[in-house]
Amino acid sequence: MSETTARAAESMRTAHDTAEYDVPSYAEWDRAQPYATWASARARTAVQPVPPGMGGSRPGHHVLRYAEAEEVLRDPETFSSRINMEHIGQFHGEMIVGMDGAEHRAYRNLVAHAFRASKLEHWGPDLIEPVITDLLDRIAPLGKADLVADVTGRYPVQVILTIAGVPRDDHERFAVWAEHLNLGPLDPPRGFAAKDAMRAYLKPIIEARRAQPTGDLISEIVHAEIPGPNGAMEKLPDERIYGFLGLLLPAGAETTFRAMGNCLYALLTHPEALARVYADRSLLHNAVEETLRWESSVTMVSRVATRDTVVGGCPIAAGAPVGVITASCNRDEARYENPDEWDLDRPLGNLMTFGTGPHQCLGMHLARLELRAGLSAILDRLPNLRLDPAVAHPEIVGYPFRGPATLPVLFG
Repeated sequence: MSETTARAAESMRTAHDTAEYDVPSYAEWDRAQPYATWASARARTAVQPVPPGMGGSRPGHHVLRYAEAEEVLRDPETFSSRINMEHIGQFHGEMIVGMDGAEHRAYRNLVAHAFRASKLEHWGPDLIEPVITDLLDRIAPLGKADLVADVTGRYPVQVILTIAGVPRDDHERFAVWAEHLNLGPLDPPRGFAAKDAMRAYLKPIIEARRAQPTGDLISEIVHAEIPGPNGAMEKLPDERIYGFLGLLLPAGAETTFRAMGNCLYALLTHPEALARVYADRSLLHNAVEETLRWESSVTMVSRVATRDTVVGGCPIAAGAPVGVITASCNRDEARYENPDEWDLDRPLGNLMTFGTGPHQCLGMHLARLELRAGLSAILDRLPNLRLDPAVAHPEIVGYPFRGPATLPVLFG
């Protein structure tokens, strides 16, 4: 770091009182409410310095506004994704979100075609609708349910397992593994135990697909080839196969389950909007997109600066961690009017929810399809849906991951 850059960085740290910017400890992650902190900091600056001990072992920065987030995420040469291997990578394995450049493109292209919007259309009636129908068959006669425990906590994980080629009946253990892997930093022994258990479970399935492919996603990954060091095409080593599955399966389960809970919470707490969606299902698209903006199930992505640079007037030193707070960007007042409000009639626009640039979320089309199909089925099967007044009012909580823990409802 040059002397000039160091002096400028120190000036930035003095100008923005980091004591006002509260990054919760790991122990507080699951109950944190960070939006007020992000809004206060965002009003002062686009890029908030974060000292060691407030989100990492090195001094870093949080990017809080939309335009600066786009700048960072669209510049992979200056802002590398390899930092992801330092924290979540130790639990998920060698994964594509920790790769850059040609290596990232080669591995991403192996599965990108399977998640294109055009490829997903047949998954609706063949894979997605049977899952949500089965779950709703169980609760529709009861007149009451916890939509998290009975639906959202089961639906996305069963969908991604079916796509991958894993027995759907094992969804409960995968839901637990997904949560423990994604929250590994809170409890590393539990995270590593989940990693070992999932790999032990997947090993015989991988070996079976290696001997006899069946057309599912695991078969495609096991038999995929990429150029090796000498240019010859080679199949993926086991560590990369486990890395792929260690990311895709938990991500496909955990993040979409929270997003669906957020969508239901938004509708249930806006009963006039819920009534409009009941009457006009074309409004489901708006409801999903507005919820993805208003309450992101994943609130941030991580990068590391590869060289001294400046973003939003803030000097960033080479080697500094950079957290792009996508949830804050989705409430940037410069981009959205009354951004803290959930508004069914808000004009649709680009969101930061799934990121942007070369690492934009592969599963975004699948997530949207699952949300629309699942919510439509719920409204078809559960008339007069409403929060149960006899139970404590639910809330959306969390720091890196956000969603309601429960959604007790009445219907019929």
